[in-house]
Amino acid sequence: MVFVREHGRAHPLVVGPLTAAGVASWKVDAEILWIKFRLGTFMPHLPTRDLLNEETILPGAASNSFWLKGSAWQFPDFENVETFVDRLVREDVLVRDPVVTAVLDGCPQEMPSRTVRHRFVRATGLTQNHIRQFERAQQAAERLRQGVSILDAVIDAGYYDQPHLTRSLKRWIGYTPAHLI
Repeated sequence: MVFVREHGRAHPLVVGPLTAAGVASWKVDAEILWIKFRLGTFMPHLPTRDLLNEETILPGAASNSFWLKGSAWQFPDFENVETFVDRLVREDVLVRDPVVTAVLDGCPQEMPSRTVRHRFVRATGLTQNHIRQFERAQQAAERLRQGVSILDAVIDAGYYDQPHLTRSLKRWIGYTPAHLI
């Protein structure tokens, strides 16, 4: 969820899972509160497959509130954002899929792989493979920012060669290895 205050107006947004790097563009004077949920956390009334690569503006209820799942919600700020998220969970607007959480934590599940795949897509909007590719690109980008050579980052992150690393970083991070060094 993203809350943007600009020119005295607030814009509540739900941002879906992104399958590639992108640029968020708001004016310099915009105040932005971005709430990033852990993988496997989702809003069942807003299917993630409908939000994939999308920003959805939530309707306003009054000057300091917006509509979400049939209720008016006050805009959170930096001081009360944790209370806001706790209320989302308490009122079942926000849930976490325990199967996705367990698999991401490395605990295999005793259920068909097709069921696990379905639960991943339902909860995250992405496949396990997309998530692994993104995490690998993040790992390589972090290594490059730490001063590791491009070739060492290729090896450390398990890429085939430098062009493979470059394509992956451009897609998932938005930068080439040379930009991260």
